[in-house]
Amino acid sequence: MTDKPDPGQRPQPPAPRGPIRAHLVNAWRYSVIFLAWYSVKTFLFLKSHIHIKLWFGGNAREVAVRLWTMAWLTFVWVLLWGTYDIATVVSGLGIALLVLIALPLPRVPVEGRIHPLTILELVIRLVIDLFRSSLQVAWLSVRPGKPPLSAVVRARLAIKSDMVLTLAVDYLNLVPGTMVVEIDHSRRLLYVHLIDASSPEKVKAFYGQVATIERLFIKAFERESEWHASPYHGIDDEVGGQDSQDLRSGAKS
Repeated sequence: MTDKPDPGQRPQPPAPRGPIRAHLVNAWRYSVIFLAWYSVKTFLFLKSHIHIKLWFGGNAREVAVRLWTMAWLTFVWVLLWGTYDIATVVSGLGIALLVLIALPLPRVPVEGRIHPLTILELVIRLVIDLFRSSLQVAWLSVRPGKPPLSAVVRARLAIKSDMVLTLAVDYLNLVPGTMVVEIDHSRRLLYVHLIDASSPEKVKAFYGQVATIERLFIKAFERESEWHASPYHGIDDEVGGQDSQDLRSGAKS
């Protein structure tokens, strides 16, 4: 039988540390302080000499876009390897950073504000247009008679941001029966190939679709009360050379 401890007996104090253990604990503490101190010094040096934020972008939104791009490239790298571990993620971050530095894309201004509910409405509208247009194109391909009269029609979009304009063009390209063949960037004009322009009603329906797309994209990304133009807005315009030159000078300063 084991002796039960006496309830009235005081607990024994822990054994004192040995000299080796005390030295190891002190060395660990000094190492943490040393690493923290030089990490802060390194960060301040990089911030004052390399201008990391300037490379990532001029404001918080452009920094977020850069970080999202790095995260996406890292995710693709992990999918290519098929294994998820620390080494793969770290190497993916290194590859993503190398791609962004060695193969930089043109700076795309991030402007406006995102409204998730309107984006959901836009996605629902896209699904409806995909389903309806697919049925129309399928019927045009199997119906008896001559092929429908096709035409290239012109449409103007009152969208200010290049990124949002690109999303709107992608929307039109995804919907069967319409294909953007040319973009007049300076005047925000789209030249769209319409597969069925056999009647004025068909053309009018297309313009109604474009007006709905324009309204939803502006409501989702470019509401007038929340619009703030980026310093890089219109920096790559080929028209208005003096204005573009002044904008470049202001963006660099």
